[in-house]
Amino acid sequence: MSKLLQICTHSGSFHADEALAVYMLRLLPRYRYAPLVRSRNPTDWERSDIVVDVSGKYDGEKFFDHHQRDFNTTFNEKYSTKLSSAGLVYKHFGREIISTVISLDESIPEDKLKIDYLYDKIYSDFVEAVDANDNGIDMYENKDDLTPRFKDRNFTVAGMISNLNPSWESDANDHDFDRQFELASKLIGDAFFNYLTYMGNSFLKAKQYVIDAFASRFDVHESGKILVFERFIPWKEHLFNVEKEHNAQGEILYVLFPDSGNTWRIAAVPLSSSSFDSRKKLPEAWRGLRDDALSEKTGVPGCVFIHAAGFIGGAKTKEAVLELAKMAL
Repeated sequence: MSKLLQICTHSGSFHADEALAVYMLRLLPRYRYAPLVRSRNPTDWERSDIVVDVSGKYDGEKFFDHHQRDFNTTFNEKYSTKLSSAGLVYKHFGREIISTVISLDESIPEDKLKIDYLYDKIYSDFVEAVDANDNGIDMYENKDDLTPRFKDRNFTVAGMISNLNPSWESDANDHDFDRQFELASKLIGDAFFNYLTYMGNSFLKAKQYVIDAFASRFDVHESGKILVFERFIPWKEHLFNVEKEHNAQGEILYVLFPDSGNTWRIAAVPLSSSSFDSRKKLPEAWRGLRDDALSEKTGVPGCVFIHAAGFIGGAKTKEAVLELAKMAL
């Protein structure tokens, strides 16, 4: 029976970065049952197979610490955020973690493209915020510039991780810290795992629906500016990517899709996947109207509502929202 590999990180108070780093390593088959040693003793570092967030060394093989005075490694040239132990582990093992969790084979060209996409996407949307938090990097470079330096919508657990540390007045010992660390690692690790599996198993599949709808857009309307989905999917980010791939940036103005309760929605395409402003809002005269008042105003039977901000609306049938979209053009 082969010897179990051993993971080591520092003892005492813990943070989100090494909690996530340990969890990510345990997603790999060779570390799945790896015992964890939490120690600041160099002898324990040497006895371990991989050491994260302690030792003052980074070699990309065994040691993954970022506390050295001259350390300034980033994920790649596109990013300026200095890595923490989480970012270091993800930088070196992220592709393998993705292929393991999502069951992708990097030797297959189609799978490799998916891994390439997810590798950058997961870092940008999740891991970078962990790196920034641990390195004390503010989201906004200065008070006058409201452009965020990184995304943090999928990372809101740093405070929860910190609060899992034993209280300063509890006379906690190493065993108490170790027990709480395992809870912290599972908390942030489960959030990472859930996001990765969603992105790999659900989000990526939605792109094909967008590709198909984009290809048939002129069948919907001669302008080619309306997309129709026969089921709801996460479409926004995929739409921007598909438009870019076809040199058609900014062309789609409205997206139609079924909603719960046997109704249909018309959505004005936003300026970006995270923007609240739209390329072409629904007409001012319709905004804030509902039901019969809206149907009377538009001449389209079965209307349900148009939001006061003009970015979304609804009607009882596909035919009705399509007619609204044509009129809104």
